[in-house]
Amino acid sequence: MTKDLHPSEQPVLLYADEKGEIRDLPDLAMAGRSGRDFVAPRLTDLIPLPEGSELFVLDDRQPVGTDPVTGEFLKLEDDPVKPGKPVRAVAAFMAPAHTAILSAAFEKNSGEVEPLPLFAYTAVGWFDERFWVSAFRSDSDPRQEPGRFQPAKISKATNKRLRQNPDNRLIQHLGKCSLTYGCPAAVNYFMDSWEAPLPTSPVCNARCLGCISLQPSGCCPATQDRIDFIPTPEEIAEVAAPHLERVERGVVSFGQGCEGEPLMQAEIIEKSIGMIRARTGRGTINLNSNSGMPEAVERLAAAGLDSLRVSMNSASLDYHRRYYRPKGFDLGDVRESIQIMKKACKFVSLNYFVLPGFADDPAEAAALDDLIEDCRPDFIQLRNLNMDPDWYLDEIDFVPSGPALGISTWLGKLREKFPHLRFGYFNPPLK
Repeated sequence: MTKDLHPSEQPVLLYADEKGEIRDLPDLAMAGRSGRDFVAPRLTDLIPLPEGSELFVLDDRQPVGTDPVTGEFLKLEDDPVKPGKPVRAVAAFMAPAHTAILSAAFEKNSGEVEPLPLFAYTAVGWFDERFWVSAFRSDSDPRQEPGRFQPAKISKATNKRLRQNPDNRLIQHLGKCSLTYGCPAAVNYFMDSWEAPLPTSPVCNARCLGCISLQPSGCCPATQDRIDFIPTPEEIAEVAAPHLERVERGVVSFGQGCEGEPLMQAEIIEKSIGMIRARTGRGTINLNSNSGMPEAVERLAAAGLDSLRVSMNSASLDYHRRYYRPKGFDLGDVRESIQIMKKACKFVSLNYFVLPGFADDPAEAAALDDLIEDCRPDFIQLRNLNMDPDWYLDEIDFVPSGPALGISTWLGKLREKFPHLRFGYFNPPLK
C-alpha cells in the first residue's frame, strides 16, 4: 500500500446548486455516513481524491455537514448563495484500488425517491484547493491506473484485433466492452496487459439486488449489457491462451460484470481450461463467481482452475440470501465451494463488498471471522458496494447489532487475527 497524504484541517461541505454546479460551504465541515448514522471523518481517514475518480450530484438528496463549533450534524436545505433555491448532495465515485471508509452524508427528500444508480458513493469534502475523500488505497497494483493507455491507442489496438478475428464472437463482444464502455478488463485484453476477461454465461442462478448487467424494469438501470450468447471452448481459448503467452504474470478470468453466473456454463469452461492448458502453462486462470454450485467448482478445480474469487456481500446467512436472492443455493454451498478449492490446494479470494456501517457492524464482523476460521481463504478484495446505501440497507432489512467498529478498526482487527490473510482490490497473479 502507498503512504497516504492527509489534510491538516477538516475539509468543508460540498453541495450542488440548482444548475448542478458544485460549491463548497466554509460554514460547515464535511460529514460522512456509517450505515444510517452520520459521522465526522477523522483527518487520518481522509486522502486526496484519487486521479480518475468522479464527482456525482445526488438527485432528491440534501447534503449533511457538521457544525465546526458544536459538532452537530446539520442538513443544508437551500442554497446559501441563492436563498430559497434547492441544493443537492455530492459524492465521489472513486477510481479502482481505493476503498471507502465513510459513505456520502445525505438525507433523502420527502416523498417517493428513486434509488441511486449502481455506483459507490463516498464522502467527499474541500480543503486547500483540492477534494478529499474518506477512503484509503487498498491495492498498489497499477493495472487500472488512469492514463496508462491513450484512447487512440486503445481504439487502434481494439479495432485491429477485431478485424483479425471476425468470426470469434467473444472477441467481438469484448470489442464493444472496450470501445463502448471503456471496460478496464477488456482494454487490458486488447492492450496485452494484466487481466483479461472471459465472459461466458447469459444466465444466472441468483437475482442480485446490485446486479450491474440485469435489472427489472422500473428499477435503477443496469450499467452495461449482458452477453447474449455462450461462447465455445475454442472461442474462449483463442482469447485466453495468447493472452497468457504474451503477458508476464497474466491472468484470465471467467465471471465478469457483463454476464450472469459462469458456473452455469461449467462444462464449457472445463473444456476451455483443458484447451488453454494444452497450449500454455503460463499465467493464472481465475473464476469470479457467487460460488453456489460446489459440484461445478470441484470439476473446474480438477480441470486446472487456479483461483476462485467468491462474490460476497455478507457472511451472515440472512443478509447474504436477501442480497443474492439465490435460486437453489445458500451460503452453506458457498462455504463448501471455498473448502473444495482449499482442499485442492487452490487459491481463494473473497470479493467482499464494503459498505461502511454494514461490513464493520459487530455481528457482521463476527460472522466473517467465523467464515475465515472455518474456510481459510487466502485473500480479501476490499471492493466498494456499488449500490444506493439506503436502498441496500432497506432491502436486506439490516438491523445494527451495535455501534459500527469503523472500517479502519475492522480492517486492523482482521489483519491482527488472521496474519495469513492478504488484502487488496484486484485478482492477484499466482504464477
